[in-house]
Parts: sequence; C-alpha cells; structure tokens
Amino acid sequence: MTHATYQPQPIRHPLGVRAKVLLSSVFGPYAQDDEYGSRRLNPMELYHNQVTRAQGGFSLRLFHRSFGLMLLQANMDAPCALLDFPTIERFVEELKTNAYDVIGISSIIPNVGKVAKMCQLARRYQPKATIVVGGHVANKPDLSDLIDADHIVKGEGVRWFQTYLDQADNVPLRHPLALSAFGGRVMGVKVPQKPRRTAAILIPSVGCPIGCNFCSTSAMFGGKGKFINFYETGDELFSVMCSIEEQLKVRSFFVMDENFLLHRKRALRLLALMGQHNKSWSLYVFSSARVLGAYSIEQLVALGVSWVWLGLEGERSRYRKLRGVDTLALVRHLQSHGIRVLGSTIIGLENHTPEGMAEVIDYAVRHDADFHQFMLYTPVAGTPLFQEHLQKGTLLNEDECPVADTHGQYRFSFRHPHIRSGQEINYIIDAFRRDFEINGPSLARIFRTTLEGWNRYKSHSNQRIRDRFAAEVKELRGTYAATLWAMRRWARDKPLIKEKVAAVLQEMYAEFGWATRLKAGLLGPLVAAARNREERRLAQSKTYEPRTFYEKNPAAIELERLTGVRSGATEISWVSAAN
Repeated sequence: MTHATYQPQPIRHPLGVRAKVLLSSVFGPYAQDDEYGSRRLNPMELYHNQVTRAQGGFSLRLFHRSFGLMLLQANMDAPCALLDFPTIERFVEELKTNAYDVIGISSIIPNVGKVAKMCQLARRYQPKATIVVGGHVANKPDLSDLIDADHIVKGEGVRWFQTYLDQADNVPLRHPLALSAFGGRVMGVKVPQKPRRTAAILIPSVGCPIGCNFCSTSAMFGGKGKFINFYETGDELFSVMCSIEEQLKVRSFFVMDENFLLHRKRALRLLALMGQHNKSWSLYVFSSARVLGAYSIEQLVALGVSWVWLGLEGERSRYRKLRGVDTLALVRHLQSHGIRVLGSTIIGLENHTPEGMAEVIDYAVRHDADFHQFMLYTPVAGTPLFQEHLQKGTLLNEDECPVADTHGQYRFSFRHPHIRSGQEINYIIDAFRRDFEINGPSLARIFRTTLEGWNRYKSHSNQRIRDRFAAEVKELRGTYAATLWAMRRWARDKPLIKEKVAAVLQEMYAEFGWATRLKAGLLGPLVAAARNREERRLAQSKTYEPRTFYEKNPAAIELERLTGVRSGATEISWVSAAN
C-alpha cells in the first residue's frame, strides 16, 4: 500500500494539462447495509435522511449532485470525465474501458470503506494512474493508513488541481451549471424538473469563520476564522448569477455557502445590483441567527431570501451565534414575511440528560419551522469537538462504533456524560415523530408560509418584489391545493393536524377562488391515492437511489474528436460552466 501524502502545494504531474482525469463519487447503492459501510439509515437523500425522516409518504424525496466534483471539473483545462453516483460495476467498466492518468475520488467519512475499495480497483485496473482522494473524508486523521492513495487533499481542491496539472491558478473561477436537485418525489408523485421550478446551485464561498466546534465543513477549510471566497464582490457574484439565469432559465438559487449573509458588503452590493437590473430572484441560504439579525426584514425580502437553513442547536447551548437571540420569535417573524425556515437542532449536547430530553425536544418543536433537522451531537474527525473528546479519552474506538455509523442519525461515537449508549436513537426518533405529530407535514407548513408572504407582499410598491412572490405562489393555485386536500383527508382522525391543514386550504380557496377549489377537488383524490401507494412501498422497505451521471468537459470532448476514440457510455452530456 502506498502511504498518501497530504500536500498543500503539490508537485506537478509530469503530463500537466495533457493528463487525463477521472473524478468520481463513491459507488452505490447507498440506502442499504453492506460490507463497505453504506447504511439504510443514511441514504443519499438529504431531506428524507435527516429532515423529513418520520413523515412517511409526505417525506420530501430528492437527490443532490456532487457539486464539489462538478466545480473541480468546470475548472480543469485537462481532459476530465466525471462519474457521479456510479455502481461498482459502472466504475469498473470505466476503469477497464478508458485509460486515465489521474483518478480523483470524493467522499464523506462514513463511506471510507467504499473509498478504500475504489482505490483497490483503481490500482488493479489502472496501476499507472495517480490516485487523489478529497472531500470530508480527508478530515480523517488515519486515512492514509486505510486507503491506497497517492495524495489526500484536505480543503479547497480547485487550486490544488490547477497547480498539480500545471494550469494557471490565478484565473477567475468558472462556476458549474447545475440545478440544485433531481429525482424529486412528493407523496409518491414525480416532481417535474423544470428550471423555473428548480433552483440553480450557487457556490460563492467555502468554509465558515464562525467555526462551531462540531462543524466538519468549517474544519475542512481551515476552521474558526477561515474561509475562501470564490467571488469577493457583489459585482462578480451578480455577473455569475446572470450567466446562470440565462443559460439554465432559472429564477432561484440554492446558495451553497455556510453563512452567505455574513459577507455583508458583498450581499448588500448584490442587493443593489438586483434592484438596478430588476432581478426578482429567490435565494435559498444558510445563516446563523445573529447574522440574520444584522439585516432588516426589508433587506432580506428585497434580496430575495425566501428560504433559510437556520442553526437552532438547542436551548441553553454554548454557541455564541445564538446568545441573546429569541429563536422562537425570529422563526415566526421570518415566516410572517414569507421566508421559509429549516431549523436545525442537535440532540445530545453536553448538558442534555434523559430527564430533560422531553423538554429539549418540546422546545425545538415549538419553533414550528417549515422543516426541522435533528442530528445527534457528533465529534466528526478533524473538528475541535473530535480533538476535545480525543484528549479526554471519551471517543469510542471503531470496534465499539464503526465509522460507517457516525452519520448523526443512529448513535453517539463518544461516551456521553449523562446519556447511556443506545438511548440516543430513541431520542432522535422521538424528536422527528413529535415534530410531525404536532406541526404536521412539512409540505403544509411550506404552503402556509408561502401564502403568508403572498398576502403581505402581493400589493407591495416594488414590482420586483411583487413578481417574486407571484412566482412563488403560482403552484398554490392548483397542484399544491390538491396536495392539501389529500392531507386533510389523511388527517381525519388527527384533529390537531387536520385543523392546521384545513385552515391553510380554506385560506387558499378564499384567496384564489373557485378554480383552485375545483382543481383541489378533482386532483386531490389522485394525490391521496398516490400517497397511499407510497406508504405501501415504504412498508415494504423499498428505497430510492440516484441515477448515474457521466459527463466530459470540453477538453475531453475535443480529445475524443481528435483521436476518434469514443470513451464511456454518455449518460449525460456536458453542460458548460458559467463564466
């Protein structure tokens, strides 16, 4: 086995930009228990995995691409193929069919077993290739002893590869063109992937200067106080967004930035440019509570913030970003202005006890966020929290807790001071269940918040703001009203949820009139039948898996044209990057 080197300034590959590169995510299937570390409890579905986990047929089912790999490929001048969500058979086929000089593999830590297997396969079928491993798995301190790789890249990989391939690394970043999700299903019904209805991905920065001690993303990019801006100014960001809008025909952006609004000067300049150019975009952002408080609600609405992932962590947590903030009032204030909130609560903080867990969960549920993520407190390798437990000797070894189980939805990877091992799974399941039983399906909460925003801003003096809310409310007039009709029928024997759902549905009828009432009555039974089928499917333990993507960049396409050698089965053709 080759012991990999962690190289912040890599040596150059001898072929430079003539090197052929393969980038790949780890192989599937994912939603199963297998010898390589996949877990049924940890599917490749962010929402169903850790947000709508207990909502059954109402759970939001969708997949997200490996955006980091797409960003790498978009900024390579070397011929580069990207294999996203392959099966092991498809990965082997690619290795057998096409010769590569560099093979890059990206993964999270629980899938380290799959990385090890892929490195073995790469050595077997392409012994001359250089193997590079990156992503969150690079945070694992003993990784070089577990996998047969040549380089392990921790942190930002674009400039690393540009240096490694002897490519200019002082050029503006090329942003990939990608929709934020695919393969969506709601209540068993496939969601059409129309650009106007799906947000494009936007990656302004990586890392987070706030640096919470449990955050593996912050640790991956340098920790507290460290971050990397791909676009320093609002002008640069606006130009990229205009290009994405034009090429993908979108009007909303899912902003992959740990704390986008923290970069206030850039955000306010973007706001000014949106106003000057009459852009009624919607932005889905991550933020901390204190940073949100630095903006007026008028600024947030004008900037197009229509969805925010907000860390709530837990009542009386030790994190400064929540001190002095009434998160219950903040969530309600945002929702009253049409801003949908995904709250995130941690189960198993140091001060949590079995006797107080019901209170912890009740406090989280009282937020009535549109979505609510619950995660177990987890000292992920590479984070300050991991080092803290390592020094105290409270980490479990991998015989006690396999790394594949450290995904935050099953068990602690450390000895908690108050909670016995095995109790935590009951607490997190109870949190999801309580949130669903009291607040109802997240879909209904989203419709409620969207309707509140419409009622408040439909007559706003700014046409740009009116247009955004009109676009967001469009589906409420038909399809979503039918969904609520089906929810109301399902909740016949659940008076608390039925009352909430019925109130939103009646408000829709009053706002949009007889056409909406008619559509709901006609389509509602069909949606209800689809949900029933989905419930039966779930009862049979059937799962969803993402399809495989295979994409070549312009250099790879040109090489293929010049050599006349067609490489690989092209599942998906190349989509150029936004300049």
